[in-house]
Amino acid sequence: MKIPEKKFSITTPIYYVNDVPHIGHAYTTIAADVIARYKRLSGYKVFFLTGTDEHGQKVLQAARDLGIEPQEHVDQLHNRFKELWTRLNISNDDFIRTTEKRHQTLVSDILQQLYDRKEIYKDSYEGWYCTPDERFWTEKDLVNGNCPECKRKVEKIQEHNYFFKMGQYQDWLKKHIKSNDKFIQPTSRRNEVLGFLEKPLGDLCISRPKERLPWGIPLPFDEGYVTYVWFDALINYISAHGPLEKIGSTGFWPVNHHLLGKDILTTHAVYWSTMLKAIGFDPALNLFAHGWWTINGHKMSKSVGNTVEPNLLVDQFGVDAIRYFLLREVPFGLDGDFSHKALIGRINSDLANNLGNLLNRTMSMIKRYHDQMIPEPKSLDEDTDLKNEFQMGIEAVEKLYDELAYSKILERIWLLVDATNKYIDTNSPWNLMKSESGKQRLATVMYNTAECIRSISILIYPFMPKSAETIMEQLGIENSIEEQGLESLKTWGGIKSGGEIQPGLQLFPRIADEDAEKILNSIESPNDKDQKPSSHTEIEGICDQVLIDDFMKIDLRTGKIIEAEKIKKSKKLLKLKVDIGAEVRQVVAGIAECYEPDQLINRTIILVSNLKPVKLMGIESQGMLLAANNNGQVVLAGFDPKPSQGIRVR
Repeated sequence: MKIPEKKFSITTPIYYVNDVPHIGHAYTTIAADVIARYKRLSGYKVFFLTGTDEHGQKVLQAARDLGIEPQEHVDQLHNRFKELWTRLNISNDDFIRTTEKRHQTLVSDILQQLYDRKEIYKDSYEGWYCTPDERFWTEKDLVNGNCPECKRKVEKIQEHNYFFKMGQYQDWLKKHIKSNDKFIQPTSRRNEVLGFLEKPLGDLCISRPKERLPWGIPLPFDEGYVTYVWFDALINYISAHGPLEKIGSTGFWPVNHHLLGKDILTTHAVYWSTMLKAIGFDPALNLFAHGWWTINGHKMSKSVGNTVEPNLLVDQFGVDAIRYFLLREVPFGLDGDFSHKALIGRINSDLANNLGNLLNRTMSMIKRYHDQMIPEPKSLDEDTDLKNEFQMGIEAVEKLYDELAYSKILERIWLLVDATNKYIDTNSPWNLMKSESGKQRLATVMYNTAECIRSISILIYPFMPKSAETIMEQLGIENSIEEQGLESLKTWGGIKSGGEIQPGLQLFPRIADEDAEKILNSIESPNDKDQKPSSHTEIEGICDQVLIDDFMKIDLRTGKIIEAEKIKKSKKLLKLKVDIGAEVRQVVAGIAECYEPDQLINRTIILVSNLKPVKLMGIESQGMLLAANNNGQVVLAGFDPKPSQGIRVR
């Protein structure tokens, strides 16, 4: 018996072609891409749709200003979105344009059917029209005589138009929303729509006279009119599937998720749902309206000049860092504030210090201890706590996807990153090398660490596909991540012993403090720039007894060692990079005879942070570690439990 194919569909809005692609467009599309990739990993056949909305008054006016035909104008502009989606690694299965024949044909068919069934009628209309929003408003809708949406002037228009009998579906729609908790999410947006429906729902004007707006899909029953842009645009979600009679048999309708910004929720929840009801189709299973992005606490505006251009972000920080930040920083559904400072912080902390260092130290140890080969574990029955931690983490991630809880998903994955780093520190491979029995255990530890990283790379793949593929390449795994799939995480031991690792460049290079300062100086306003660290104070000497005021001059800070390496031609010195919260310090420490570099990664220490920098063997040292000399054995001062970085020690 053939098992039915599992199918899943997801859409973004179609983006207005006259807009310049901005961070909001990228946010919605990346969010949709993550779900699409995750479902493919889960064994689903996915249909992921995005596209461009190419009709309307603004497109016509822009083309006239340029002295070209509207079609020529949109043919040029829609590529801006296509090219950006390629750069952002968006895996859409289709890209629809409202000027395509397949779309226009279905819009005409639907209009004719609704007209034949008396769902569309002609009537005179008088109202206030906002040209930028291409929308009519009643007198009571206006705010100080202006458009309630864009606050610009409106003009009074009286004309004959065609109307869709949307009002007759009001009671049905209210009942549908109330009986389907997940139809509109988050809950606050659901309540907004229900509040909107407490007022009488009027019929929808679905036409514009050609004499006023010739750029649009002609009404099939009256060539003197074109279709109102919203009635035209919303049909894209089904026109991508073909004729009406075919749509129900594709297995991709109703769509599982429509992802959209909160500003267009009413048109989707009310206009689109009632249109589908009239056509005879079920509404989408879920409309998820996410929030808006501000920048440094202020609304983004082209006139103010504080918009965030995705292509520039990719140039500066890389694709996967942007994908990660947008979905990690703010819970999906809430408004978020975009800050370059916060982005740099996430890159350095989550990506460079945690995930990047985990990969680097593992590659280094496998290369050093096992001649660059994945070792054969002594037993796969050991380390049950680690395996249970991963099993629970994988199950938690699966449940969180049902809620579109992107930030929580990433937070849960990073707990697995931390667990793997802790597993390395607890087992101390550098100590296991010192005995024959330890070497047998070492093989199991390094094998399990590699398997942890393989699992993590599969889990991060929907968010950071290129980085996940790079991790697999460094692990020496040839099968693609989609070939391995989530199914491969159900059994421990997916990575094969004997494979040769391929260590490469650092996965996420840390952004140096001076580079971060340059970026922030060039982008952010003076109030948002980092405060420069205070100058170091030189301590000339300490007597046998000191006053408390003298002691308080010494600035002791907690720090985490994120890099460690031996200094050539020195038996005693190690060069360290220490994260003290506000910055990363380079420190030269005479501890090489007592500590291996790998042993120090992620260790929390105490740093004397306000010593005047000195050079040791030509390398600048920007602080001093606190340690005790226990009969010739250097023991670093530390804490239990570990505090955060940069805390003052008193």
